[in-house]
Amino acid sequence: MASSMELSCWGGDWGLPSVHAESLVVMTYARFSGAPLKVSIIDNAWKAPRGSIPLLLSDDTVISQPAKILNFLRKQKYNADYELSSKEGADTLAYIALLEEKLHPAMLYTFWIEADNYYNVTKPWFASRIPFPLSWYLPRKMSREALNRILLTKGGPPLYSITEVEVQIYRDAKECLNLLSNRLGSSPFFFGNKPTTLDAFVFGFLAPLYKIPFLKVQLQEHLKQLPNLCRFCDDILSCYFRRNFSGTSPEGQDTVDANLQKLTQLVNKESNLIEKMDDNLRKSPQHPPRKLTTVKLSTAEEGNSSLNRLSP
Repeated sequence: MASSMELSCWGGDWGLPSVHAESLVVMTYARFSGAPLKVSIIDNAWKAPRGSIPLLLSDDTVISQPAKILNFLRKQKYNADYELSSKEGADTLAYIALLEEKLHPAMLYTFWIEADNYYNVTKPWFASRIPFPLSWYLPRKMSREALNRILLTKGGPPLYSITEVEVQIYRDAKECLNLLSNRLGSSPFFFGNKPTTLDAFVFGFLAPLYKIPFLKVQLQEHLKQLPNLCRFCDDILSCYFRRNFSGTSPEGQDTVDANLQKLTQLVNKESNLIEKMDDNLRKSPQHPPRKLTTVKLSTAEEGNSSLNRLSP
């Protein structure tokens, strides 16, 4: 009897099965390979060990990170790459490394650092799916982790400011998109007529960037100038994810967007109120501590980045 497999991941919207790139990579590969995954939508990253999302559960086995999950699925005989040659397998690894090196930092910046996108799209979306009070804390934590990861990998000399880093990562991302477009050409998939691991990774990274209605759209606009990559995303959505994952009809999207705008205003208002209360508490007169009681507050150590689990 085959083992049951359950995938814990972030949910979808805007016609996407998941707005999280790494979750979308695994979901897409499962569709390509025929792996019977039961998808479980989570509402906060702390339900997974060390905040790792997506997470695959199979009997007593727990696997995180897309590459490890895909390797596990291959061992269970769900292999989308069985027809690839050795050279094509090597090309797959090279292009996935390119995505991680050149495109992923710009995606993190677009989602979590670019202020207009974060406060009007990313933060309200995640806050609406995370229970209070974690809905106030976790999006900010995820934003800090994204910034730390960008600065750790891209912030060395000669790039000393976040503005310089931003210019460089967007330049790298556009170059990566151009290379992907040239490699795909007019083919339906990157290695011909059948989808493989590389197609799952590219779709997982590109589809959120393509579909989510960001306010600052520098990278999105460049992607939309590459029609074969847009066609690639549309074809996979229509062929492998037929139903509307936002839970609404296309005609109802205006209502969804209006509700998201109201939620954005509410979340930002609550954040501003809490920050003002914080400032007032810090400025208020403080009594000296009693000698008999010493209270030492320590900051909880944060777990690993939720994006080192994703997937934008």
